[in-house]
Amino acid sequence: MAAVADTTTVRRVRRRISPGRALAWAVMAAIVLITLLPFYWILRTALSSNDALAAHPGDVLPVGATTGGFERALGLQSAEEAIAQGGSGGGLRFWRYLVNSVVVSTLITVCQIFFSAMAAYAFARLRWRGREAVFGLFLAGLMVPAIFTLLPNFVLVKQLGLVDNLLGVALPTMFMTPFAVFFLRQFFMNVPREVEEAALLDGAGKVRIFFRLMLPMASTPLLTLGLLTYITAWNDYFWPLMVSYSDSSRVLTVALAIFRAQTPQSGYDWSGLMAATLIAALPMLVLFGCFARRIVGSISFTGIK
Repeated sequence: MAAVADTTTVRRVRRRISPGRALAWAVMAAIVLITLLPFYWILRTALSSNDALAAHPGDVLPVGATTGGFERALGLQSAEEAIAQGGSGGGLRFWRYLVNSVVVSTLITVCQIFFSAMAAYAFARLRWRGREAVFGLFLAGLMVPAIFTLLPNFVLVKQLGLVDNLLGVALPTMFMTPFAVFFLRQFFMNVPREVEEAALLDGAGKVRIFFRLMLPMASTPLLTLGLLTYITAWNDYFWPLMVSYSDSSRVLTVALAIFRAQTPQSGYDWSGLMAATLIAALPMLVLFGCFARRIVGSISFTGIK
């Protein structure tokens, strides 16, 4: 028995130090470093002073280390202090833009998940004439580039009087998207029909089955889709740029572009811009880091067991 154990141990050691295994880990480490390098460079620039950045642009560590960039991004500096540190002095109403982004992203996510789930249930479970044809036509929307819909959406939002309004920013993607419906339909189709038939025998109607049975069972796909939708809405730039003209409806992505456009005579305020970018991206990085495993597991659609 001891000889068998020693042989097993030797085999395990050999597997651990095999050239292929070492090469795989080296490649994975290189990919991770390449992925994290832009984030580190953003942090390095945010912690540097603008004057030192101009003098030492290639230094790996922060140069002239200061938190002035974060203070300007959060509106904690006066105009005189910002100009003295290489800023424009214009300021960034960060908290107002942050609230706008949270409101728009939450509104889009909650409404899109709810309406897409109802449409997905109808395509997966309800039997009606032309269901497959309508679903195919609906999926054809995935092949339409988003830029083609910007002008019609803008005309509609303008006619509704929602330009420069948070509801107008959220409206085009607030109800449902082809991807969301397809994503949830695949899950509903994997739910055994016996579960639904048992609920029907107990006297439950289709509406009750949807809210009391299907939605709780689909909690993981709903969470996954919610995170993906929230991140997409948070990072959207071009549509909010078209319909928001004042601080009352301006989201963070648009505000960062305006902050960059407020160029002082000495050059761009790279330190403040990178600090604001890092703060704006941090919530999404935390969300994705916390739920990454659940997202990957839900996309595989292993079904109900």
